[in-house]
Amino acid sequence: MTKYVSVGKILNFHGIKGEAKVGFTKNQEDFFCSLNAVFVKSENDYKKLDISNIRLNKNFALVKFDGINSINELMEYKGAFLYVEENTIRENLEEDEFLIDELVGLSVFDADGKKQGFVVGVSNNGASDLLSVRTNSKKIVLIPFVKAIVTDVSIKDKKIIINNIEGLLE
Repeated sequence: MTKYVSVGKILNFHGIKGEAKVGFTKNQEDFFCSLNAVFVKSENDYKKLDISNIRLNKNFALVKFDGINSINELMEYKGAFLYVEENTIRENLEEDEFLIDELVGLSVFDADGKKQGFVVGVSNNGASDLLSVRTNSKKIVLIPFVKAIVTDVSIKDKKIIINNIEGLLE
């Protein structure tokens, strides 16, 4: 079964010729502009929308879909999330990039091999991604997902190794 990953959302229309104003993940301009098609979820199925043109405007993209030539044709998609197949995302990941759902649930260990907790979420503070970790004492702490702190990620072994600097987990 094909898995889909959200890559954006149709926020509104732009102009009268069916162009969509689309919000997408920060710092993913190159990836988003490389897409030839996206999917929208319609009830329990995914409908493919071929892209004829994408241009960037401030913090969003203006997207023209094949076969959508007016505001009326676009309105049914307003507010819809846009998806791509998970494989499309995986092909574009760099060596130290991961999907959020791969990280959630991984155990977190310090450099001495002591389990410190597990990842319950991932967020971004503008400067870096942050791992939300539930510690052994049941507290949620935020760990910057940077190489100096997160020294190793093994999806296969379901674990993350951190440099537990003083005050990080307190």
